[in-house]
Amino acid sequence: MNGLQELLDEVPIIAAIRNDKDLERVIQCDLKIVFVLYGSIVEIEDICRKLKAAHKLVFVHVDMIDGLKSDAKGIEFIKKVASPYGIITTKTASIKYAISLGLYTILRVFILDSQSLQTGIHNIHTASPHAVEVLPGVASKIINIIKKDIHAPIIAGGLINNKKDVMEALSAGALAVSTSAEEVWKLN
Repeated sequence: MNGLQELLDEVPIIAAIRNDKDLERVIQCDLKIVFVLYGSIVEIEDICRKLKAAHKLVFVHVDMIDGLKSDAKGIEFIKKVASPYGIITTKTASIKYAISLGLYTILRVFILDSQSLQTGIHNIHTASPHAVEVLPGVASKIINIIKKDIHAPIIAGGLINNKKDVMEALSAGALAVSTSAEEVWKLN
C-alpha cells in the first residue's frame, strides 16, 4: 500500500480549488489534501506556500497552470519552485517523469463512453500512477468497472456536490472524492 492510499483511507474528501477565493476558504477548513486547479507559473509558488503553511498536502494539476508546459522541464519547475506533495495530470509521460522525481502522482481520466473507458484503463496500466481521479465522479458504474481492472486508489472528481454524491462514489469503490463544493468540504 502506498503512502497516498493510506492518506486517502484516512481523509476521503479532497478540496479542489479553482481561484484565490477558494484558496482563502480552504486554508480555514479542516481538510488535509488540496488539489490546485488554477494559477500561473508566476503565482503557483505563493499558492503552494500558503497551503503548506496551513498544513495542507498540495497536489498541483500541472495541465492547468498558465504558462507551464506539463512536460519534463515543467514538472521539474513545479517540483523546484512550488514543492508540492504531488501532481495531477492527464498525461501518462508526465506521470512517469514525476514518479522518477519522487512526486506522488494522480492520473486524471475522463470517461465519456466505452472507448474512453478502455483508453483510460490502458493509460492507467501504462503510467502506474499512485492514484487515479475518475471524472465525472458521479459515475458509479464506471468506478466499479475501473476498480476491477486496476490496483491504484480511485478518487472520484467532478459533479460531487452533496453528501449523497460522496456516499455513492465511495460505495462504488472510490477511496476518496475531490470537490470544489465548500459545503462538501465540511462533511469531513
